[in-house]
Amino acid sequence: MKKVLVTCPPMLGLFEQFKEPAAAKGIELVAAKTTQVLSETELKELLRGFDGWIIGDDPATKEVFTSAKQGGLTAAVKWGIGVDNVDFEACQELNIPITNTPNMFGSEVADVAMSLMLGLARQTFYIDREIRTNYEWPKPAGMSMTGKTVGVVGFGDIGFNTAKRLSGFDVEVIAYDPGVEGNKELSFVKRAAWPECLDKLDFLIFTCALNKHNFHMLNAETLSMMKQGSKVINVARGPLIDEQALIASLQSGHIAAAALDVFEVEPLPVESPLRDMPQCIFGSHNGSNTIEGVQRASEEAIAKIAEFLYADK
Repeated sequence: MKKVLVTCPPMLGLFEQFKEPAAAKGIELVAAKTTQVLSETELKELLRGFDGWIIGDDPATKEVFTSAKQGGLTAAVKWGIGVDNVDFEACQELNIPITNTPNMFGSEVADVAMSLMLGLARQTFYIDREIRTNYEWPKPAGMSMTGKTVGVVGFGDIGFNTAKRLSGFDVEVIAYDPGVEGNKELSFVKRAAWPECLDKLDFLIFTCALNKHNFHMLNAETLSMMKQGSKVINVARGPLIDEQALIASLQSGHIAAAALDVFEVEPLPVESPLRDMPQCIFGSHNGSNTIEGVQRASEEAIAKIAEFLYADK
């Protein structure tokens, strides 16, 4: 029986149901105690004696992999889509086979993007908070979606599913993604190269992976190009946005509101000025976390780690 450490919070939330299927594949799953990410020091200590690792958003660095390899680690799987926290080159150097579980959460994360967009448009979250917390009965004027223009950054699985959902809202969609050609047979989707057409957008939704080319792609310069009163939604990765520049734009009123499921630092620091902005909606980096999505990705992660660990049999 091979021992595999699990540090992915969504998988840990349904952990008991994965133990038996994993055992049937010769794997003993061990749950780490974490609600977000572990530190490099914690990971180096925890990974000793494990054959495999199912990774969440932890700092899976060369230092961590080197230490884990010395302790017996022979394979790893990054649970989910994003891989910006994982040093794949280090794994290659250390001869540790590794992969992720792509195309698992397109629908789930797109659903969250839509809910956040509508929440901003109609201020439903603000109304709820005022009623619950301040015992008020607010009636702010919302924004109709009909005729609006929505930018979607990333036209992969999540971006495509977001655009597909937008088809029922009588909006124009502009998709940004240098790695994807065409509109995937969605006739209402137009293509543009970043940062073209930012001045036309009422909403800008980030759904793309993070890499060295798009770090802080929404910054003071590109924010200034956006339409006065437009709104920003991020269900992808926090560092796509220069958070300090966004805060400044929100404080000036140039950007009217933001809905962020992800941040540059997670959890969101207590001292962040974003916390004092009632026009904004916040999430806990939880867009992929549905029962069905977690089951799919976890089963895939278990199958892949088992394939790696028992490759010679």
